[in-house]
Parts: sequence; C-alpha cells; structure tokens
Amino acid sequence: MKTRSTMSLLAAAVLATACATSPMTTPTLDQARADFVSANNNPQIAQYAPLEFKQASDALEQANAAAARRESLSDVDRLAYVAKQRIATAMEVARAKAAEADIANASRERDQVRLAARTAEADRAKRDAEAAQSQAAQAQQQAQNAQMQAQAAQQQAAATQEQNAALVQRAAVLEALLVELQAVKTERGYIVTIGDVLFATNQATLTPNGMSTLRKLADVMAQNPNRTVLVEGFTDSTGSSSHNQELSQRRAEAVASALGGMGVPRDRIAMKAYGEAFPVAANDTASNRQLNRRVEIVLSNENAQIPPRSAGR
Repeated sequence: MKTRSTMSLLAAAVLATACATSPMTTPTLDQARADFVSANNNPQIAQYAPLEFKQASDALEQANAAAARRESLSDVDRLAYVAKQRIATAMEVARAKAAEADIANASRERDQVRLAARTAEADRAKRDAEAAQSQAAQAQQQAQNAQMQAQAAQQQAAATQEQNAALVQRAAVLEALLVELQAVKTERGYIVTIGDVLFATNQATLTPNGMSTLRKLADVMAQNPNRTVLVEGFTDSTGSSSHNQELSQRRAEAVASALGGMGVPRDRIAMKAYGEAFPVAANDTASNRQLNRRVEIVLSNENAQIPPRSAGR
C-alpha cells in the first residue's frame, strides 16, 4: 500500500511538471506521457517493478524538463524515447514477475492437493488394511503416477520461469542496442538511419563507421530471430532522376549485402530504392540535401510484417 501511494505521488509530480508551464511537445513525448499514465494505473507495476518505474519516471521528468526549457526537438525526442523504453521495461518486468508469482501460487496449490491426496490415501490404507493384494498394487501405482505428475509440473514451472527471465533479458538488451543506434519507433517498426556521412562521397561504399553501425544492427537481428528488416535508399534532388534512383539502389544494396555478410539471412532482408522521393528536408541547402541522402533500415515489430511506405512518409 505504501509503495502504491509513493508511486501515485511520484506520478502526480511528473505529470505536474509536464503541466506546470506551457512547454513545447512532440508526438514521442505525448506518447511517453500516455504510456506513463497507463503504467501508473497498472497495479502490477507498484507491486513488482517499483524501481524500474522510478527510473522511467526520472527519465520522463528529464524529457518534460527539456520541453519546458524549449530545448531542441531532437533532444526532447531523444529523452522522451528513453523514457518510453524504460516505461516499457517496467511493464515487461511487472508482467514477468506477476507470471512468476502465479507459478508460485500454483505450486503451493499443487502441494496442498498432494498433501490432501496423501492424507486420503493413508485413511484409505487404514480402512482397507485387509484388502486384497491387487488393491494394494493399484494404490501403489496411483502414488507413482501422482509423483510423476508432480515432477512434470515442477519441470514445467521451472521452464516457464526460465523463459520469462530470458524474455526480460532480451527486452533489456534490445532496448540498449536500439538506444545506441538512435532508432526511432514508428508504426512500421524501428527506423535506423544510415546518413550520407557513413558512405564514401557520391559512392555506395560504406565507411568503417557505417559498417560498425550495421554490425550493431546485425547483433539485434541475431538476438531477435522473429524480426525482419526493410532497407530503403534515398538521395537529394541534385542530378538526374535516373542517377539518383541508381545511387539509392546501389546504397540500399550495399547495406543489404553488408548485413548478409554479417550473418543476417537474406530471406529476412528486403530492399527498396526511392531516389529523390520522400525527402526529410527541403533540398535548398547543403545541410538539408545531406539529410536527404540516406538509407533507412526499418526493423519490424515482433512477428510482424513491415507495412509499405505511404504517400508523404
């Protein structure tokens, strides 16, 4: 009860910070706030993941403070993204620990059932002391079956506990790698951008830094076999459309080939070249054109297909 009250006060403080002034906001920050409210209303969070929720609260408070100070949108989004990931981690930890508690309760219930069964068996043995040898053999067989069932249930409980622990560990590792890659979560999945500076000038050859980024993404793919990637190439509007289409194609192929060489199965890699389409900035300055010269790698959600890019996105 005390932990729940403390979390309620903590949530109120974080949300009050968000509403104390009229700071700027971003969709990522709005979503982080909504996720925070949802987590705070989940009783399992207070019971099983108070420390993780405190870390998520601290992260959201930093994002709110950055928005209140009107820091850059990228800084606010980065802090909000970290907060969202920590909120998700808190909810995942709470779900896993709640599952462990359910398993423990089921184990106690099985023990009570076994105790009742042994007591009943003893009573029957006392009443049926003069029963025939065949009846005694049957009772012995029943006891052996009960023991085998108990052992099987115990093994299943241990296996479930190991699976839950593995899920929590994998979620934490995935979160850390995606944060390091500065991945952005969208409806299509997580997007990792390989900027123009990670390729040789006007070429499709990846620099050492570009290869380092792809190795980290390959690690994510290895640890998450139920996810796929879609490699999308883009250029600025300088030069002919055919040249831009060809360059975006070669760069997308270079990224896909590099991932394949790092052990990612090719049937988990799709590719698409868009040339100068879908710019992220106006092609009116050198810095904006550099932003448009990029390869975006879309990492799918768990066991999900990547939706196609729609007009304007």
